[in-house]
Amino acid sequence: MTSQTSDAFFVERKLMIERYIKGRGISDPRVLRAILDVPRHLFVTEDLKKNAYSDTPLPIGLGQTISQPYVVAYMSECLDIKSTHNVLEIGTGSGYQAAILSRLANRVCSVEIKQELSSKACLVFDELEYKNIFLKVDDGAFGWEEEGPFDRVIVTAAPKNIPTTLLKQLVPGGKMIIPIGDGFQNLFLFEKKKNGKIIQKLLMPVIFVPMTGSLLNKV
Repeated sequence: MTSQTSDAFFVERKLMIERYIKGRGISDPRVLRAILDVPRHLFVTEDLKKNAYSDTPLPIGLGQTISQPYVVAYMSECLDIKSTHNVLEIGTGSGYQAAILSRLANRVCSVEIKQELSSKACLVFDELEYKNIFLKVDDGAFGWEEEGPFDRVIVTAAPKNIPTTLLKQLVPGGKMIIPIGDGFQNLFLFEKKKNGKIIQKLLMPVIFVPMTGSLLNKV
């Protein structure tokens, strides 16, 4: 438990995990531990802290949201992240998903198109002393080639089509999880086989904010 976390919030976090995370089938012990360790209330505004451990997305400003805890846990579990992995996140947002990833992976490279959100997330990471998260402000569809290739890619905003640039930055054997769709969206898991072949699996319907950026119509 971090020094910033009150006992009340810790208890709320444990209850959230039992009801909404384990209760809905998430069983990976490393993911459950990460959800327990990361204080979600530090990633929302003061007026929403009382709702931080409900299983719902919350507004974070600029038309963006922090994803509901179950979806964060589900996407993290689907990626099967190892402690040696280099992970790319597209859409830093509040920083909560990156914080969870940082407890699972060796390093997390997170790209956010909005400077204000990236800066706010950076302040929280500094407060929590999370040293293995690296931030960049850019069009997420470009990925982050200089820091790749990546063992895992997670996208937390929905493009209309698959950003092929991100698939190219995956190592052979790597996985990418991403919501795709315009209005109606589905969550997909992509796996790059050793021979370069891409296998896709449809996971479930979801609702994410749309992915924005100049590259989207070109990928």
